[in-house]
Amino acid sequence: MAIANDPAPVSSPTGRYDAIVVGAGHNGLTAAAYLARAGLKILVLERRDIIGGACITEEVIPGHRVSFASYFASMLMPTVVRDLDLARHGLRMVASDPLLTVALGDGQIIRWWADVERTAAEIAPYSKADAEAFVRVDRELKALAAYLQPFFLEPPPDLAARGLGRVREAIRLLKRFRRIKGREVAQLITFLTGSLGDYLDRHFESAAVKRMFLANNVYGKHGGPYEPGSAVGLLFHLLSGGDHAVQGFAGHVIGGMGAITQAIAATARAHGAEIRTDAAVARIDVANGKVCGVTLADGTAIAADIVLSNADPKRTFLGLVEPGALPDDFRRDIDAIKMAGPSAKLNLALSGEPRVIGRTADADPRERALLSIAPTLEGAQRCADTARFGDIPDELWIDCVIPSLVDDTLCPPGKHMMTCFIQYVPYKLREGTWDERREAFADAIVAQIARHMPDLPGLIEGRVVLTPLDLERTYGLTEGNIFHGDLHLGQLFSMRPVPAFSQYRTPVGGLYLCGAGAHPGGGVTGAPGHNAAHQLLAALKRRGSRT
Repeated sequence: MAIANDPAPVSSPTGRYDAIVVGAGHNGLTAAAYLARAGLKILVLERRDIIGGACITEEVIPGHRVSFASYFASMLMPTVVRDLDLARHGLRMVASDPLLTVALGDGQIIRWWADVERTAAEIAPYSKADAEAFVRVDRELKALAAYLQPFFLEPPPDLAARGLGRVREAIRLLKRFRRIKGREVAQLITFLTGSLGDYLDRHFESAAVKRMFLANNVYGKHGGPYEPGSAVGLLFHLLSGGDHAVQGFAGHVIGGMGAITQAIAATARAHGAEIRTDAAVARIDVANGKVCGVTLADGTAIAADIVLSNADPKRTFLGLVEPGALPDDFRRDIDAIKMAGPSAKLNLALSGEPRVIGRTADADPRERALLSIAPTLEGAQRCADTARFGDIPDELWIDCVIPSLVDDTLCPPGKHMMTCFIQYVPYKLREGTWDERREAFADAIVAQIARHMPDLPGLIEGRVVLTPLDLERTYGLTEGNIFHGDLHLGQLFSMRPVPAFSQYRTPVGGLYLCGAGAHPGGGVTGAPGHNAAHQLLAALKRRGSRT
């Protein structure tokens, strides 16, 4: 199998593909683009009639489009943007400033600006001590995040390495942290193992400031802010993103999040990759311990010696691979991965822009496009505890974005789109089913938002709610988990998806995991797809494979 920088596709007189990618989510497409760029003949198979996975733009009502699942660009790796020349293929991102606008109730709003000093000035009326602390904490957090940044675009330390391989892994780790100070080591351990609530209580006194930090953390994560491991999100959201590698970048994608996957797909096709929709994979075929292709739901068999799965680990190993092809202990470890996604979405088509209580008249469109309705730290912990036992909390955590204020391509003039992310809802309800409670759930979300946007109910022309069950059904996210597995220390870095197979390879020869269930995890980063493709190319180079 030839590996070269020549973008021309590998010739294949027999029609056989060098590799098949299961799933056209953004990571699957990223892997396909890198492999096709290296000269491999790639086929991407997508079960839906459109590509994008959960990074997609769809209609709420005709002519009114919005980012249905993932909804904001913050962690898309600049390396991926540059390598795949996504700007040339149509990707445009508009930086958000403020990064957050948090409703505190009683008409009060606090904003987190891109400029640190401006944010400190915003905090000062609530606490002068917190304003000073914010500048210090922001500096410390960005320094710690910079140590983690390189690990996002390379495999995690290989805990299964032996002999010289183990020595090489230790040297690689030491190089990454050679400049870290003892105090920073302690801080990093605190973030990986400690709780967000304890961290904020130690550094800040104002409830408003704590809510602002809370609103930028633990998205899609199990457990409340006072549970171990809940602080790590602060570092993840300060990784570099956007076109210019800005730490803590957050922004709107023109055309919705689907524009990201469309641009990646365009790059993949330009290098010869083939992408098929309405092509559900029913089975990944294995013979004598090695992958030999896939079988589609319609019975079509497609041969390949390499398969990369963009599906989550449970769907891949417990659903697509026959049980006898995998070791029993590996299947048990995969089965133990914590899923049960705690998130939902509500997408609205509006006849006009809703008014927000307390917002100043001179707010520009980028500010008006954001409103987070976040509880207090204690309230968020109660929400998590309520959802853990199968109940829907009375007070929901809701993140609202009106992207049409920044992007006029989404709907007709004068109309607007709103997308809402809802946190801390159960995958399995203690009473009733999601199909029975879906619309009442949507009504409750609208009612809570209306406390801050009183005219919202009268502006709604169409709505689509996605419960955790809908996220599973529509987007193939097992148990509705948007990250392909919860983000905590036991399921991150070298533990993802399981310690013995954290290098994208699997117990089946030629089968790789390239989705968010592999390191570094969820979010629209492109990193798992990038890393899996490079691991595969390195393996082929070592073998000296030829077409």
